[in-house]
Amino acid sequence: MTDEVSDAIEEFDVVVIGAGISGIGAAAYFSRELPGKSLVVLEGRDNIGGTWDLFRYPGIRSDSDLHTFGYEFKPWRHEAAIADAPLIREYLQETVAENDLGRLIRLRHRVVRAEWSTVDSRWTLRVEAADPATGSVTTKTIRAGWVFAATGYYRYDKGFTPEFPGREDFGGTIVHPQHWPENLDYSGKKVVVIGSGATAVTLVPAMAGTAQHVTMLQRTPTYIMSLARVDRLALTLTKLLGEKRGYAATRFKNIWIEHGIVKGLRAFPKIGRALIRRENLKRLPKGFDVDKHFNPPYDPWDQRLCLAPDGDFFDAISAGTASLVTDSITRFSKRGIVLKSGEELEADIIVTATGLNMRLFGGMPIVVDGREIDIADSVSYRGMLLSGIPNWAMALGYTTSSWTLKVSLMCRYFIDLVRHMDAHGHDRVVPVAVPGMPRKPVMDLKAGYAKRAEKTLPKQGHAAPWRMAMSFPEDAKALRGPVADENLEFGSARVVALPGERRSAHV
Repeated sequence: MTDEVSDAIEEFDVVVIGAGISGIGAAAYFSRELPGKSLVVLEGRDNIGGTWDLFRYPGIRSDSDLHTFGYEFKPWRHEAAIADAPLIREYLQETVAENDLGRLIRLRHRVVRAEWSTVDSRWTLRVEAADPATGSVTTKTIRAGWVFAATGYYRYDKGFTPEFPGREDFGGTIVHPQHWPENLDYSGKKVVVIGSGATAVTLVPAMAGTAQHVTMLQRTPTYIMSLARVDRLALTLTKLLGEKRGYAATRFKNIWIEHGIVKGLRAFPKIGRALIRRENLKRLPKGFDVDKHFNPPYDPWDQRLCLAPDGDFFDAISAGTASLVTDSITRFSKRGIVLKSGEELEADIIVTATGLNMRLFGGMPIVVDGREIDIADSVSYRGMLLSGIPNWAMALGYTTSSWTLKVSLMCRYFIDLVRHMDAHGHDRVVPVAVPGMPRKPVMDLKAGYAKRAEKTLPKQGHAAPWRMAMSFPEDAKALRGPVADENLEFGSARVVALPGERRSAHV
């Protein structure tokens, strides 16, 4: 592989980094609402789709209904409201085609460094572009007024796997879901899935029908709730109101139902725990030890709840094709896994569904006026801008509801902000955090992946607009309100400052 440097410098008003569900949605909004702005989407991988193209493990699906996980402007047409990845990829491909976004998307273009100049009010991006035929890499320079980082929140090249003693002794196959082998044959095999998160809860029923037996090995139980894969009311609304209005009505319905459930479970955790336990009892065989295997040591929504579409996870346990073990791992052995209890789980295949490594912006260096920024020192403004980083927006969706709901609100605010700046002659804006403001992690979850990344992620404050809202109704007010406030500092490279004079306009 050769590394060549291109002398040509391209200029754009807006660069979107990432062509996953957030980046594609942003490109659709911006191209339609900001037609006078030059726009490009840079995607480091070979395909669009982000998560939904990268992950290929059995059964991969959304945990959110597609009426809220889908875009506001594009109805979800499939009968299944909880959709598998191939359907989501198809939906994204349709969005690209219907909005003529293919001309804007550049695949195999990975942004490796971003440098901001206040003098120019421009970002200079160093981009590594790989030739699909030869694999040779050319380093390009792209300048932009704005960067919209739709890069997701985890490392695409490496999932999280703890160090398991004796790993090298295991005589079978070890697989991480993020790097699923294309031709892995698990038919007739004994499979142990380590983990209790959404990935494990998805894998177990998906593999159970083909494998000899699937065991989910969890150290800590999680909350699992059943949800109908097909939303019958959505189908009725679509039939009565038509595709667009039926989709809008279903979206409205689901937003408020989900909001009510999350708020209710957090306000009354003991009642929520009891209701979830009762539903688990109904779904599981008589005599199953629900209090051992489905009794988390934390309250509902301290971590994400897992969904079992049509109760498939419980059905696999009831059918005897899958089982659940709650214990700690002592070591791997030649035949499988030795547990703290002394039991040995035999396995031909071990799946380490142990989580993600979180990393924003692909880990690229971000430099502002010659100083590299530690994003852990930045504070999130309205959940999308970062203090100390001008003209940089990030797409970070919800953890307690559909990710894409927040992205739609963020894009609308971004559009309003750009229009406001144009109307007032500004070409840069940066949030300025209040000195001494109390801070906490930007992802207010107790999940392992969030805890591991606390020291490397931005922070949030305790009050608006610095607090990271995790509620669509709350964000709908915050992001649809006045564009500017005293926390934003505006300026323009077109204004020449006199010696010692600070030429920043406050709105």
